[in-house]
Amino acid sequence: MSKGILGKKVGMTQVFTEEGKLIPVTVVEAGPCYVVQKKTANMDGYNAIQVGFAFKRERLANRPEKGHFQKASLKPMRFVREFKVDDVEAYEIGQEIKADVFSAGDRIDVVGVSKGKGFAGMIKRHGARRGPMKHGSKYHHRTGSLGAKGPARVFRGRLLPGRAGGERVTVQNLEIVRVDADKNMILIKGAVPGPKKGLLILKTSVKAK
Repeated sequence: MSKGILGKKVGMTQVFTEEGKLIPVTVVEAGPCYVVQKKTANMDGYNAIQVGFAFKRERLANRPEKGHFQKASLKPMRFVREFKVDDVEAYEIGQEIKADVFSAGDRIDVVGVSKGKGFAGMIKRHGARRGPMKHGSKYHHRTGSLGAKGPARVFRGRLLPGRAGGERVTVQNLEIVRVDADKNMILIKGAVPGPKKGLLILKTSVKAK
């Protein structure tokens, strides 16, 4: 059964296993989240639950938002996302989803927005090779030839300098090392996308066996 939760990236640290092996982990403050709405195949064409995370002040929500949350008897929340589920009836409106929805050893996919790096050249953005650095080369960090002479235009999809980072990134098949339900903390092996305090979506891995 597919599961999911929203969380906030706290940072990275390291933990030791019982055998004394060091594991680098990312600490995620996962939940508590609340079920705001249920979507069914008969009404919406698919089965899913809408989940809210991180309460916000009432005055920061407009009237449609307030009305949407009032139907679920909840205060307005900052983040709302959907998770496709097999059985919608297993959830209730207003139900709390905590970090213990996952357990140690589970495999998950983590979705986040990568760190923005501003305007970047070909080398930083696409990993291109530089030209010779010796004196007189006059070709070090340029983009290079852009296209054929005949069409006299730049073809669509050409790798060029531009804005790097700030994109939705999914890292698949990560392992959960530890779950602390009391503190709503999940420790994930390795790195996950995004800066500290960035929103993360944790869901059951599509590649997990």
